[in-house]
Amino acid sequence: MQKIAFPYRAATHLNLLHVIAESGSWGKYDLDVNYDYQVKKEEAHDLVARGEVEFVGGNHVSTYGHRARGDNWVYVGQTLNMVRTKLVVRPDAGIDKVSDLKHKKVGIRGMHPGLNDWLFLKQHGLDADRDEVELVRKVNGLENQEAATQLDIDEAAKARRSPLWQWVRDGHVDAALLTAPSHLYAEEAGLKVIDVDPLPMIWFTTISSNLVFVRQNPELVTRFLKGIIDGIHFFKTQPEKSIDIIMRRYTKEGQLTRPQAAYIYNNLKDDLEPALYPRMDAIANVYEEAKREDKDALKVNPMALWDLHYIREIDDSGYIRDLYANAPVKVATDPEDVARRFANAEMITSEMKKCGHMLGTTCGCD
Repeated sequence: MQKIAFPYRAATHLNLLHVIAESGSWGKYDLDVNYDYQVKKEEAHDLVARGEVEFVGGNHVSTYGHRARGDNWVYVGQTLNMVRTKLVVRPDAGIDKVSDLKHKKVGIRGMHPGLNDWLFLKQHGLDADRDEVELVRKVNGLENQEAATQLDIDEAAKARRSPLWQWVRDGHVDAALLTAPSHLYAEEAGLKVIDVDPLPMIWFTTISSNLVFVRQNPELVTRFLKGIIDGIHFFKTQPEKSIDIIMRRYTKEGQLTRPQAAYIYNNLKDDLEPALYPRMDAIANVYEEAKREDKDALKVNPMALWDLHYIREIDDSGYIRDLYANAPVKVATDPEDVARRFANAEMITSEMKKCGHMLGTTCGCD
């Protein structure tokens, strides 16, 4: 088994990565992948450049400016092209839609998630750069628990961290745009959760590496990508096993109930890209964030960081077509269709029995 390092940038990636690993998909290609540890943004750039890790599951914004300054970062595949958040507010806040956030305080987390919120609000008529809405990273000495940049902090600093939904509950901010499971915990705590439009975005697990490394190791890159492709196939076609893995292994934000794990599963399965292709609207949006973060990104064509010939060769070989031939899965590609599909948690939990297992399965709980 060839050992491969594949650290993540945000813990939510583990909802997919645990399933890929436990499905045995990397093992089929003689790969022993060390994926269950986190690295900071700056560390990721250095580790990849020095060849100390083979791949990184993230770094989506800072890379464009780095490329303008001579960095060799490259993307070879993408798992998700859409961010699905919910707007979380207090029940008595008088907020029913995004436009009600004008001149309100919106809590944000991390660098990339915070930029997602900035772009989403700007595209919906609320520009934080024109003081039409206030984006809040810290309140009363509190740090956000979900910020991916906060590693190796002392116990005193940990005590100052709290989930973003609690900032809303405690009145520090008026609202927050949250992904699952955060908005599920918020709803359980009595907060109001509002459906909003999805945002096309390069985020979640992006297969990233060094251009020199991938050119020198094309066979390894192909095996690694096939392992992810096979893992996504398992995720899509083995719902019960995948939900069990998520519930058992994803504990970074607390212990999930089975209905919560099933919600996360259903919120991912249709959006996961079977062939790992990025979408152009997702690239365009992340590039807008890169330009705001680092003006050097303006010197770089947004496609300069993408090398898709590895996944194109896999796709053209018929590998993915054959993989799904005996277990066809409807993959939603229309954003409006997907938005309707996941309009609210009731639509998802309606597919489950009270015990949390999917309808039509024999679980032994009854």
